[in-house]
Amino acid sequence: MENLHKRIVFIGGKGGVGKSTSAAAIAWKHAKEGRKTLLVSTDPAHNLGDIFEETIGGRIKKVSSHLDVLEIDPEQETTAYINSVKENMKGIVQPSMINEVNRQLDTAKASPGADEAALFNKLISIIIEEHQHYDQCIIDTAPTGHTIRLLTLPELMGIWIDGLLQRRKKTNENYTQLLNDGEPIEDPIYHVLEERKGRFAKARELLLDDERTGFIFVVNPESLSITETDKAIRLLHQHEIYVKTIIVNKLLPEQVDGNFFAKRKQMEQTYVQKIEATFKEQKKWYVPLFHHDIMDKRQLETFSAFF
Repeated sequence: MENLHKRIVFIGGKGGVGKSTSAAAIAWKHAKEGRKTLLVSTDPAHNLGDIFEETIGGRIKKVSSHLDVLEIDPEQETTAYINSVKENMKGIVQPSMINEVNRQLDTAKASPGADEAALFNKLISIIIEEHQHYDQCIIDTAPTGHTIRLLTLPELMGIWIDGLLQRRKKTNENYTQLLNDGEPIEDPIYHVLEERKGRFAKARELLLDDERTGFIFVVNPESLSITETDKAIRLLHQHEIYVKTIIVNKLLPEQVDGNFFAKRKQMEQTYVQKIEATFKEQKKWYVPLFHHDIMDKRQLETFSAFF
């Protein structure tokens, strides 16, 4: 199945290449064709609200009869994530210690990586549960490095939790021998880890399912954009995630006026040839540079006609 029509589609690329516009145009195209579509932004610098001329925010909002949009709010999701951890700790930690545990968790909200963990947790929920309510889910990701971390985390976290489970099991076996006369002990933390391992495994299964999930990168005909995209695709390939489609965005028109634009067009042709040579395995869509920004639904339709 072509990437454009898969159940879950990730849109990635270097900052500023047109990821949000491309994601919005693809989602709008699906919605206009009558498919119930969810468009999600994981980029902290959200601009889907600007494109649709709506205030979106951290809750799913309907912007047309077949299109819902969500801009994941890292701060909101971090608070929800920490609160869910607090709930998991109830009944596990002694009542005399719960206030100290909650204080430590509140402190963790400001720690490096807390926002990313919360964003990842929300994305997992969308991939596993939310997408089932839609014909298609389009995910507009943050710039390349962040995208790679998000897409490879299910594999890395699964390995990490496996290690935690093994250590936890060994500790429980030791406690059973020492304190419980050989009777097995109930360990709620072990069950929480098992549940999270299952969710990571399910997310990874969906990411690797070529029938349901597709990956599209947006590139501009510029050296750094091409190089960064090539590196990202190779790295994802090592994790068995395959990018099969490239959107080549912001191409100058065939006929350009003036010496400056003629030289720029000549240089651009060199980069287009490099794109063709570098991304031989990927299908490519070419989108021109418009004389205006893509800032409303009518202009999205014009943009989406190139897919």
